[in-house]
Amino acid sequence: MADIPADAVRAAWGKLGGAIRYARRVSEDLQNVASPLLSVKDLRIAFSGQEAVRGISFDIAPGETLGLVGESGSGKSATSLALLRLLPASAAISGSIKFRRADGAEEELLTLPEEAMRRHRGQSIAMIFQEPMTALNPVMKVGRQIAEALLAHAPRTPRAQVRERVLAAMREVALPDPERRMEDYPHQFSGGQRQRIVIAMALICKPRLLIADEPTTALDVTVQAQILELLKTLKREHNLSMLFISHDLAVVAQVADRVAVMRHGEIVEQGGVSQVLTRPQHDYTRNLLASAPTMHTARDLPLATMVRSGV
Repeated sequence: MADIPADAVRAAWGKLGGAIRYARRVSEDLQNVASPLLSVKDLRIAFSGQEAVRGISFDIAPGETLGLVGESGSGKSATSLALLRLLPASAAISGSIKFRRADGAEEELLTLPEEAMRRHRGQSIAMIFQEPMTALNPVMKVGRQIAEALLAHAPRTPRAQVRERVLAAMREVALPDPERRMEDYPHQFSGGQRQRIVIAMALICKPRLLIADEPTTALDVTVQAQILELLKTLKREHNLSMLFISHDLAVVAQVADRVAVMRHGEIVEQGGVSQVLTRPQHDYTRNLLASAPTMHTARDLPLATMVRSGV
């Protein structure tokens, strides 16, 4: 048998090593896709000994939108604030909230040191609050407020680059004439434009998970539709995962891939959006759907009511 040249052996091993490294990367990528970005297990939140959230569990996959629906007081907002550890110190929180970093490693958010948690807020996990006028500083120009969200995580960013990032964020959320309007104050914008400013603040650091807490509640139907379309576009362009919180099933049906229904601090049903909204399994979900008027609702019959002592 003829001797194989050393150069050929080295080349073959080099190719084999490259193939192995590629296979490992593909395997890791597939594992990360299959693994949830956020995993919440047995989350419990109590205030003064009274449980507001009672052992809920859910996952959000990369690029997925989970709609969290329920009546006011069902524990939706408390859940969202717990994910970012923004609840007051008086709140008793237990369970597990695991977040998968960009490098694939999982972190338990409930036990992270505060400095490490602060790095997540706004950078890898961002939040859109329900009322933009309370989320914005009324005496600070909007351009500076958007820039503040960036500088909190990248304080050494050159001023010219900060300005360009702010203008780019304003254009991305379709705010008109951003060069001029970045010098305006929140009260000089309409309600829908203020919500776009809050979205720009949330996305300027390019987070992987966006928590939207009733982002369209205070808006009229036309502006609401525009904001929902904007969120869907941004999700697609940035491959965002979203936790979309609402009491409006029609809104959730437009944006969510899966739905979790909350009542009295518990998740009573969850599944694909079409399954839950067209073939609900729990009596509470059926009543929730029946209580929402549609174009086909009989006008001569009363709407279903949510009886707390019942289902």
